[in-house]
Amino acid sequence: MQQDAQKSAQTDWDERIALRSDEEREFAFPELDPPKEITAVGGIGQVTIDWSPVEGAAGYLILRGTGDRGPLEPVDHHSADVLSVPGPPYVDTTITPGTPYRYAVASVPEVTVSGRPSHTIGAVPLVADGAVPVVEVNVDTVAEGTELLRPWVPMVGSERLSQLLCTDRTGGHEIGVELEQALRRMHDEIGVRTVRAHAIFHDDTHVFGPSGYDFSVVDAIYDKLLGIGLRPVVELGFMPRELASDPTKTVFEYGAIISPPTSYDAWHDLVRALVQHLVDRYTLDEVLTWDFEVWNEANLEVFWSGTKAEWLQLYDVTAAAVKSVDPRLQVGGPSSAAAGWVDDLLVHAQRYGTPVDFVSTHTYGSPPLDVQASLDRHGFSDARILWTEWGVTPRHFNPINDSVFSGVFLLRGMRSAAGRVEALAYWVASDHFEELGRPPKLLHGGFGLQTVGGLAKPRFHAMSLLSRLGPVELPVSVSGDGGGSLVEAWASRDRDRIAVLLWNLTLDQTKAEGAPELSRTVHVQLPGVDPSWQATATTLAIGVGDVATAAAGLGDWPTDDELAELAARSRMVSTPLELRDEVVELTLPMPSAVLVEVAPHRG
Repeated sequence: MQQDAQKSAQTDWDERIALRSDEEREFAFPELDPPKEITAVGGIGQVTIDWSPVEGAAGYLILRGTGDRGPLEPVDHHSADVLSVPGPPYVDTTITPGTPYRYAVASVPEVTVSGRPSHTIGAVPLVADGAVPVVEVNVDTVAEGTELLRPWVPMVGSERLSQLLCTDRTGGHEIGVELEQALRRMHDEIGVRTVRAHAIFHDDTHVFGPSGYDFSVVDAIYDKLLGIGLRPVVELGFMPRELASDPTKTVFEYGAIISPPTSYDAWHDLVRALVQHLVDRYTLDEVLTWDFEVWNEANLEVFWSGTKAEWLQLYDVTAAAVKSVDPRLQVGGPSSAAAGWVDDLLVHAQRYGTPVDFVSTHTYGSPPLDVQASLDRHGFSDARILWTEWGVTPRHFNPINDSVFSGVFLLRGMRSAAGRVEALAYWVASDHFEELGRPPKLLHGGFGLQTVGGLAKPRFHAMSLLSRLGPVELPVSVSGDGGGSLVEAWASRDRDRIAVLLWNLTLDQTKAEGAPELSRTVHVQLPGVDPSWQATATTLAIGVGDVATAAAGLGDWPTDDELAELAARSRMVSTPLELRDEVVELTLPMPSAVLVEVAPHRG
């Protein structure tokens, strides 16, 4: 019965999170030209589309048709969110081998707008002939290299932080204790520095007391967070009951109020009082390192019952309140779904002089778009870019969240974002998460990187692989069938170690459980490496580092002993590799990832 209720809640949620219908805009997006240089190359089980970038594009929409004159439709990789991608190349595996296709690419200035398609180009995906295609990876091990940028380190998402104080139990596990342990693990093992969460003004933080403001619960939350070594991203929301114009407008099982305030002056005073209190308690120097984000996903009606104009007023008032404490404090937004309202906020801020220190937005199922184009258009080129929510799917209770596919997806997204954004925050750290209700069983398709009970899911393992990359990024080239589109590589160096992270992934979620025709043999060429060095491979694949496969046959809530055995069975595996003539060879199924490390033999 509980699982039926969860499915019903998810169906209702899917219907409610559609983007708002078009509201009138006071500006026009630029009419971007399509890419001029396009290629489409068929391989075994896939077509790789490549193109020349277009200035001003936030992303690109891939279009496909069959026949000589059939209509072109967007290629749907079944992410249930944005289909545009930030740049080339794109690998299409939603095809039938042997079928001729026509492809075109359209430039996208903003997620709701796309330009005219490019000219079309044909390609035929090849039928598998039994041989596994080869991909060549060549690492320049002696290059000076550049700093390896780590967009996973600045931030991770979490359930509302009041749950750190919660003594209730889910599946026999105390919520507050385990949420704290999960966040501590993100800090200690992955190096994460900040946590972004909803609802600091929810009823359970009791910010209005009998004689005025009362921030004692907020203090207890942030004291605990800072004690872990983490800092908060302070999402200013939702609406306190005492200020809500319509307290019946709510979201989530815990009843967060989404209405505008009865008085924007009263909202200003609350925000100012909170920020001043934080400065007084934690010092100005400390709070100057925090970010203050205005609301959450107001471009979805499910999160904001007011209009866009009312939300822009809320932003103005909130930014003024934060800056009234100290103008150096960082404030931003729009904290939007699907990369929406970024241009709307920046046009408004430019017109009225409202500060925007950072732009924040969210997306799922694809690498994040390049919103720097929007910042440049509107005179905010120096604003920081924070993707404060990102993940493989926007859907709660989706089995893909527990899969190896989702872990490899995380690698692809982080590599794409490196150098383009300051933070790409995976949503969320722990399955102690209850927006649509508390977890009904251990593996329920929850958003968490870690299960209830603290087991690492494949996405946490992927974070661990990323954390083992060295500080210097090395040039790498990838060629062959699916090289650079299906199979990617991220190469690095320490003082006496080369680490190359390889993965095989399509964005096509219909193939999350694997596709044998997409397996590739990979030759990793390491010219200049000392032949006496030892090579090892740490693997994440279906059945390896895979808690869902390891848990087959267990009940909904395993015992403590079963959890300990499950933790052991779901670890990644490290094995030696043969380094011959400066080359290592391995097989990469889809989905899978391997960290190849080459270092001096250590006795």
